[in-house]
Amino acid sequence: MSLSDPIADMLTRIRNGATAGLEQVEMPHSVLKGEVARLLKQEGYIKDCVTEGVGAKKVLRVVLRYAPDGKPIIQGLKRISKPGLRRYTRADTMPRVLGGMGAAILSTSKGIMLGREARKQKIGGEVLCYVW
Repeated sequence: MSLSDPIADMLTRIRNGATAGLEQVEMPHSVLKGEVARLLKQEGYIKDCVTEGVGAKKVLRVVLRYAPDGKPIIQGLKRISKPGLRRYTRADTMPRVLGGMGAAILSTSKGIMLGREARKQKIGGEVLCYVW
């Protein structure tokens, strides 16, 4: 199965899994998706991300995180740069998500990183998505 936008597919799977109250969601693995999941784990939006399988059959398993009252920690995910319309930003015009309460995930020349890290390093890049 060929996907034209694998990052949007990943975000949709996480959003749907959180809405349905699932403990974990799985998706086909890629290095880019693994890095996005690593950043989500680093920021505390998900519990864990694990890669399973061998070769072309690798699967990325994302364990979702919920508040004590049962609400998902991830309140929203939004894809910004799409295959048909790429969105780029400079370090001085870096977007702030919910006044700093959320996170922007960027693809930069130094790899996938959060917007605030890119701002500190004074590098720009492609804005992949917003998470809050």
